[in-house]
Amino acid sequence: MDKVALVTGAGSGIGRAVTRRLLEDGWRAVLVGRRLEPLQETAAGSDRALCLTCDVSDPSQVEDTFAQAVDRFGRLDLLFNNAGGNVPPAPIDEISVEDWYKVVDVNLNGAFLCARAAFGQMRKQSPQGGRIINNGSISAQVPRPGSVPYSTTKFAITGLTKTLSLDGRPYDIACGQVDIGNTASDMTTKMAGGVPQADGSIKPEPVMDVKNVADTVAHMASLPLDANIQFVTVMATKMPFIGRG
Repeated sequence: MDKVALVTGAGSGIGRAVTRRLLEDGWRAVLVGRRLEPLQETAAGSDRALCLTCDVSDPSQVEDTFAQAVDRFGRLDLLFNNAGGNVPPAPIDEISVEDWYKVVDVNLNGAFLCARAAFGQMRKQSPQGGRIINNGSISAQVPRPGSVPYSTTKFAITGLTKTLSLDGRPYDIACGQVDIGNTASDMTTKMAGGVPQADGSIKPEPVMDVKNVADTVAHMASLPLDANIQFVTVMATKMPFIGRG
């Protein structure tokens, strides 16, 4: 039986790369994002892909999306909890409350809502169980200057991952987290020109191919449910992480 994965934020970047790798590996995939056209570009006409538009911060939309996924494919074996966003860097007193809520709604509330829906489905289906992989960030451990909303939400994702790992044990639901550093994408193009460092300087940073993230997530997803990669960091080798600041 082909396994079924649901990927949020599947229309670009990491979500697109992971989805395409899972499809190559034989998974059936539910592609979730705000806009249909990018999802369809990711799916590239695959008959094993289902594209669904959804605002992951909206509880009713999330419930409807997971219901449609199960109606189509019958079960859910993997959630890659990937959708996220950010706002321009600034000191906390210059960050608007609206921008704070914007990041929290997607990065944290969205991750909670999707994990909640996935956990509920995995718990009741037969065979029982599945895997949730949360997209964290090295920013939870070593934040960049001016990143209060983003770093706070990513730190919270680690708590979500650990708690789901514990709560999922009786139901064969495994949960792991991938912390990513400097993947080449639209969000990291500015790194070549220089980004703020902890010492106040502006320096360029190396990036890595998004394929490395897709390979990592695919490996985590391929494990049997009695094995789990709890946390893994995949990053550009020479970026300032070890020794940052």
